[in-house]
Amino acid sequence: MKTIGLVGGTGWVSTSEYYRLINQLMNEKKGGLHAARMIIYSVNFGEIDAMIQKNDQLSVMLTLKHTALKLEAAGADCLLLGANTSHQYAGDIQQALKIPLIHIGEETASVISDTGLKKVGLLGTKYTMEMDFYKEKLNEKSIDVLVPEEDDRSFIHHCITNELLINQFLPESKQRFLTIIEKLRAAGAEGIILGCTEIPLLIKQQDCTIPLFNTTEIHAKAAVEFAY
Repeated sequence: MKTIGLVGGTGWVSTSEYYRLINQLMNEKKGGLHAARMIIYSVNFGEIDAMIQKNDQLSVMLTLKHTALKLEAAGADCLLLGANTSHQYAGDIQQALKIPLIHIGEETASVISDTGLKKVGLLGTKYTMEMDFYKEKLNEKSIDVLVPEEDDRSFIHHCITNELLINQFLPESKQRFLTIIEKLRAAGAEGIILGCTEIPLLIKQQDCTIPLFNTTEIHAKAAVEFAY
C-alpha cells in the first residue's frame, strides 16, 4: 500500500471528512482492520486567510508548496490538496514535487465525463467559481460550466468562509443553496459540482433531483485507487 499525503486545514472541517472517507474506502477494498497509510499536515487557515485578505497570493502558494514538500520528505507517495480553491496553485506545487499531485478538478471532470453530461453548474468559493483554473479542467473534457449569478456567488462565498469553515450548517443557508441549484438546473445544468470540500456536508444527493458531484468523495476515491 502506498502512502497518501494530505495538505489539510483549509479548512479542518473537510480535512476530518477526508480522513474518514479515505480510511473507509480503503477498508472497503482491503477488509478486516485495514486502513489507509496517510500523512496529514494541517495548516493554520487563519494565517493563510490573512495572506488572502492582503491579496498576497505568492505567500499562499509558497506556504502550500512548502507544506507539500514536507509531506513528500516524510514519505508520502502522492499529494492531495484538501480544498478545491487551493488547486489554483496546483501547477506550481506539482513542479516542485517528485510525487504526483492528484488534482481534484481533473478527477471531477473525468467522473462527469464518464456520465456523459455536457453542462454542469459549479458551486464553490468565489475563486473557484470565477477563476479559470477549475473550469479549464472541465472544458478539456468538453464539459460546459455554469456559475450562479453574482449575488448568489457572494452568498455562497460568505457562507463557506463564515459558516461552513467553522462547522456551522444552518437550515436557512441550506435552503438558499437549494434555490441556487434549482436556478442552475433551470438554466440548463444537467448536474451540479459541489466544488468546495465543505459543501457536501451541507447539501446531500437526497436533497436534490439533479445529480450532485461530491468533490471531496471523488478526490478521496482517486487517492485510494492510487494507494491501494
